[in-house]
Amino acid sequence: MPQALKTKQAYSAAGGTLISHGAICGENMRPSFTLGIEEEYQTVDPETRDLRSHIATEMLAKGKLRLEERVKAEMHQSVIEVGTRICSNIQVAQQDLFDLRRNMISLAEEHNLLLVAGATHPFADWRVQEIYPDPRYAQVVEDLQLVARANLIFGLHVHVGIEDREAAIRIMNSIRYFLPHILALSTNSPFWLGMETGYKSYRAKVFENFPRTNLPDSFASYSEFESYVNLLIKTNSIDNAKKIWWDVRPHPFFDTVEVRICDIPLRAQESIAIAALIQATACKLWHLHSRNVDYRQYSRALLMENKFRAVRYGIDGKMIDFGKQTEVPVRELILEYLAFIDDVLDELGSRSEIAYIHTMLREGSGADRQLKVFRETGSLKAVVDYMAAETRSGL
Repeated sequence: MPQALKTKQAYSAAGGTLISHGAICGENMRPSFTLGIEEEYQTVDPETRDLRSHIATEMLAKGKLRLEERVKAEMHQSVIEVGTRICSNIQVAQQDLFDLRRNMISLAEEHNLLLVAGATHPFADWRVQEIYPDPRYAQVVEDLQLVARANLIFGLHVHVGIEDREAAIRIMNSIRYFLPHILALSTNSPFWLGMETGYKSYRAKVFENFPRTNLPDSFASYSEFESYVNLLIKTNSIDNAKKIWWDVRPHPFFDTVEVRICDIPLRAQESIAIAALIQATACKLWHLHSRNVDYRQYSRALLMENKFRAVRYGIDGKMIDFGKQTEVPVRELILEYLAFIDDVLDELGSRSEIAYIHTMLREGSGADRQLKVFRETGSLKAVVDYMAAETRSGL
């Protein structure tokens, strides 16, 4: 944005800055802000507590009979993914997601498996995990080799319906600022190969070995984003835009902005709270854009500093308030963030779901709770048992 269009700081939220500008906001139609939520689960052997492939069972076939296209395989045979329908509001999304979890827990039990929501398994070895037999996954492994095989991780993806592509790009640019805060809340992967990693989201460290990951740059327009995608396709870097695995992206086939930065949380209610937070952030940013007010665009290099802090320390760390040029505890920034979005919660009907974030701040993230169990028991198998119990909590 040209310096001449910037005004003095209006107010701060979660350490960011709002600026007024004179540019015309192209979209007049309010986006639908519909929701779609995807979760990736572990299938675990109830005796060994290690990952176990579901492919030799009828779990996936029966899942498709019961849940249709809301369930599908993932690249590794011990990963199974579910996705809600397009949901008009957070209450519909919660009903759909809870139903999916309940069904998948039952299907796992029917096939002598445990369903576990955790972004990494505490001690499983990716080197002995089989790849699901599908040409798409075979191509990923061919392209990325050991990096693809090692990618034994489990995430939460949230789609928000934003039909205008220019609005989607503007919202993507601005929401980047908040992604480290969102990641900190979702952190749920402190272990890898039987070791305590020292990270609250080791999943993020594993995934960044893929190309076209992490936070994206900002784009001046949707046409600039399209030019980027077309160049990659033309040069045989990718065959379609789904192989852009950024922490947030305009979905190539749906009219959504997809936030992909999150670990899958232990509890379904945590996933719902995070989805509601993402939806509210998109809504708040759209309202600002429609009033010719923007959220200041910080460089990717600066934003990545906060992402590392989220990955390393979760909600117990500090992040940088770039406006004040100082460190602030993440818990304080989350409270500022909640105040920032508060005025759209009644419009979205998500006040109750957002309120659960206070419970998450009080009880700690999934990573915090996994570590607490391990320090009390000294047993990674006890951690898996805890994760399995939490996966069904509140359903």
